[in-house]
Amino acid sequence: QVQLVESGGSSVQVGGSLTLSCSASGVTFSDKSNCMGWFRQLPGKEREGVAAIYTGDNGSIYYSASAKRRFTISKDNAKNTIFLQMNSLKPEDTGIYYCAAGGSVEVGRILPALFHHWGQGTQVTVGS
Repeated sequence: QVQLVESGGSSVQVGGSLTLSCSASGVTFSDKSNCMGWFRQLPGKEREGVAAIYTGDNGSIYYSASAKRRFTISKDNAKNTIFLQMNSLKPEDTGIYYCAAGGSVEVGRILPALFHHWGQGTQVTVGS
């Protein structure tokens, strides 16, 4: 059974940084086909992909256009954990951030419908 537990969400000032963590159980990080991702749901918007990583050795990494240059996804296979480092945060980054597993990235697109397991989400609030 796959379980995903996010942590690290908080309230930060504009321009600040946060690192989210997602601890996974029931997921084989050494499996080259295992893909995990970070998604977010902004107020009044549909859930959208932020970043994804294939957790096997030399796995590929993908970012949405909004995440490029500011967000970094990484993994620690020994701890079965992925991270999302977020820098230069803006008010429009405010929302609930979710970790997901059991998915894939198709033609560079990080689509929620392609991921099968989800965490409960963690709130990120960016304010002045």
